[in-house]
Amino acid sequence: MTTATRVFQAEILKAIAQETRLSILDLLRDGERCVCEIFPAIGQEQSNVSRHLNMMQKAGILTRRKDGLKIFYAIKHLEVLAIVDLAAEIMKREAGRRHDLLRAV
Repeated sequence: MTTATRVFQAEILKAIAQETRLSILDLLRDGERCVCEIFPAIGQEQSNVSRHLNMMQKAGILTRRKDGLKIFYAIKHLEVLAIVDLAAEIMKREAGRRHDLLRAV
Protein backbone atom coordinates (compact mmCIF):
# COMPACT_ATOMS: atom_id res chain seq x y z
CA MET A 1 0.00 0.00 0.00
CA THR A 2 1.38 3.40 -0.93
CA THR A 3 1.68 6.38 1.40
CA ALA A 4 -0.95 8.25 -0.62
CA THR A 5 -3.34 5.32 -0.22
CA ARG A 6 -2.78 5.25 3.54
CA VAL A 7 -3.34 9.01 3.77
CA PHE A 8 -6.66 8.71 1.91
CA GLN A 9 -7.66 5.74 4.05
CA ALA A 10 -6.89 7.77 7.20
CA GLU A 11 -8.98 10.67 5.87
CA ILE A 12 -11.98 8.38 5.50
CA LEU A 13 -11.56 7.03 9.02
CA LYS A 14 -11.07 10.54 10.44
CA ALA A 15 -14.25 11.64 8.69
CA ILE A 16 -16.33 9.21 10.75
CA ALA A 17 -14.31 9.31 13.98
CA GLN A 18 -16.28 12.03 15.77
CA GLU A 19 -19.44 11.89 17.90
CA THR A 20 -21.53 14.33 15.85
CA ARG A 21 -20.57 12.64 12.59
CA LEU A 22 -21.47 9.23 14.04
CA SER A 23 -24.87 10.66 15.03
CA ILE A 24 -25.37 11.95 11.49
CA LEU A 25 -24.44 8.57 9.99
CA ASP A 26 -26.82 6.81 12.34
CA LEU A 27 -29.62 9.15 11.27
CA LEU A 28 -28.81 8.58 7.59
CA ARG A 29 -29.01 4.78 7.97
CA ASP A 30 -32.65 4.98 6.91
CA GLY A 31 -31.90 7.00 3.79
CA GLU A 32 -31.49 10.50 2.48
CA ARG A 33 -32.28 13.45 4.75
CA CYS A 34 -32.46 17.20 4.36
CA VAL A 35 -30.11 19.33 6.45
CA CYS A 36 -33.28 20.91 7.85
CA GLU A 37 -34.15 17.49 9.34
CA ILE A 38 -30.66 16.50 10.46
CA PHE A 39 -29.63 19.32 12.76
CA PRO A 40 -32.77 19.29 14.96
CA ALA A 41 -32.75 15.47 15.09
CA ILE A 42 -29.25 15.38 16.57
CA GLY A 43 -29.63 18.51 18.70
CA GLN A 44 -26.86 20.57 17.08
CA GLU A 45 -26.66 24.00 15.49
CA GLN A 46 -27.21 24.07 11.73
CA SER A 47 -23.83 25.66 11.02
CA ASN A 48 -22.04 22.96 13.02
CA VAL A 49 -23.95 20.15 11.31
CA SER A 50 -23.31 21.68 7.88
CA ARG A 51 -19.58 21.76 8.58
CA HIS A 52 -19.60 18.06 9.54
CA LEU A 53 -21.72 17.14 6.50
CA ASN A 54 -19.37 19.00 4.17
CA MET A 55 -16.36 17.29 5.69
CA MET A 56 -17.88 13.82 5.21
CA GLN A 57 -19.00 14.69 1.68
CA LYS A 58 -15.48 15.83 0.76
CA ALA A 59 -14.07 12.57 2.18
CA GLY A 60 -16.39 10.63 -0.14
CA ILE A 61 -18.64 9.24 2.59
CA LEU A 62 -21.79 11.19 1.74
CA THR A 63 -23.55 12.34 -1.40
CA ARG A 64 -25.25 15.70 -1.61
CA ARG A 65 -28.02 16.93 -3.85
CA LYS A 66 -29.92 20.17 -3.97
CA ASP A 67 -33.68 20.41 -4.50
CA GLY A 68 -34.71 24.05 -4.62
CA LEU A 69 -33.46 25.61 -1.40
CA LYS A 70 -33.07 22.28 0.40
CA ILE A 71 -29.86 20.25 0.50
CA PHE A 72 -30.15 16.50 0.97
CA TYR A 73 -27.43 14.12 2.13
CA ALA A 74 -27.18 10.35 1.93
CA ILE A 75 -24.53 7.76 2.67
CA LYS A 76 -22.53 7.17 -0.50
CA HIS A 77 -20.91 3.86 0.48
CA LEU A 78 -23.01 1.72 2.82
CA GLU A 79 -19.83 -0.11 3.84
CA VAL A 80 -19.18 2.89 6.10
CA LEU A 81 -22.01 1.59 8.29
CA ALA A 82 -20.19 -1.74 8.58
CA ILE A 83 -17.13 0.13 9.90
CA VAL A 84 -19.32 1.97 12.42
CA ASP A 85 -21.01 -1.28 13.45
CA LEU A 86 -17.67 -3.06 13.86
CA ALA A 87 -16.44 -0.22 16.08
CA ALA A 88 -19.60 -0.59 18.20
CA GLU A 89 -18.99 -4.34 18.50
CA ILE A 90 -15.38 -3.79 19.59
CA MET A 91 -16.59 -1.21 22.11
CA LYS A 92 -19.11 -3.70 23.57
CA ARG A 93 -16.47 -6.41 23.90
CA GLU A 94 -13.99 -4.03 25.53
CA ALA A 95 -16.64 -2.72 27.92
CA GLY A 96 -17.46 -6.30 28.92
CA ARG A 97 -13.80 -7.18 29.36
CA ARG A 98 -13.16 -4.09 31.48
CA HIS A 99 -16.24 -4.82 33.55
CA ASP A 100 -14.98 -8.36 34.17
CA LEU A 101 -11.55 -7.00 35.20
CA LEU A 102 -13.14 -4.57 37.66
CA ARG A 103 -15.30 -7.32 39.17
CA ALA A 104 -12.19 -9.44 39.70
CA VAL A 105 -10.53 -6.72 41.78
